[in-house]
Amino acid sequence: MIHPSARIGEGTEIGHGTVVGADVIIGRGCRIGCYAILHPGTRIGDGVRVDDHAVLGKPPMRAAASAITREKELPPLRIGDRVLIGAGVVLYRGAEIGAEVMVADLATVREEVSVGERTIIGRGVTVENRVTIGARCKIETEAYITALSRIEEGCFIAPEVTFTNDNFLGRTEERFKHHKGITLERGARVGANATFLPGLTVGADALVAAGSVVTRDVPPRTVVMGAPARPVREVPEEQLLDNQ
Repeated sequence: MIHPSARIGEGTEIGHGTVVGADVIIGRGCRIGCYAILHPGTRIGDGVRVDDHAVLGKPPMRAAASAITREKELPPLRIGDRVLIGAGVVLYRGAEIGAEVMVADLATVREEVSVGERTIIGRGVTVENRVTIGARCKIETEAYITALSRIEEGCFIAPEVTFTNDNFLGRTEERFKHHKGITLERGARVGANATFLPGLTVGADALVAAGSVVTRDVPPRTVVMGAPARPVREVPEEQLLDNQ
């Protein structure tokens, strides 16, 4: 079903059972799979692939006890040129996806999220609301990026990494003053299954080893490992982002 007010670019193909809402704009040469839902106002660039059962422009829901989700009017979801969107992906209204990004099957990107060009969001990744992700990052399978986080250009996040933002674990009114996600500065890398306590910064080109529990800020160009994570050495010159 395609709403009469939707605009579909030349050469775009739309699969069986897909719903295209009011005022949706789809660029030229796109491929939209079967049973996808394009909510009203969604903007899609040229050459975009959307696989089956994707949901684009989903309005957020605010539970009675939500701590961070805000009730506000959000702009339409915007998807840049040549983006790849996998099966079962959910992209919320108010997100902005840069050119040539890949969002793999079953991933979710919440409202007020910005994803820079050529970044990869892996299978089953969750990106919560009010997150900024820079260009050319890789966030791998089932990683959890908590709300209020910032990931700068060229960062790498391995599978099953967990960011947190609430040291009070949902108790007391005081927690609302201290909600803060994780900051990864340019070129930082994180190994599989690492866990971060709220509000921490990982410096540029730093490396957090697999399985680490990070309880303090990580200095730039430093390798940390363990539980709690401790510095062990410098990142080698040849591994720095500027040398790639």
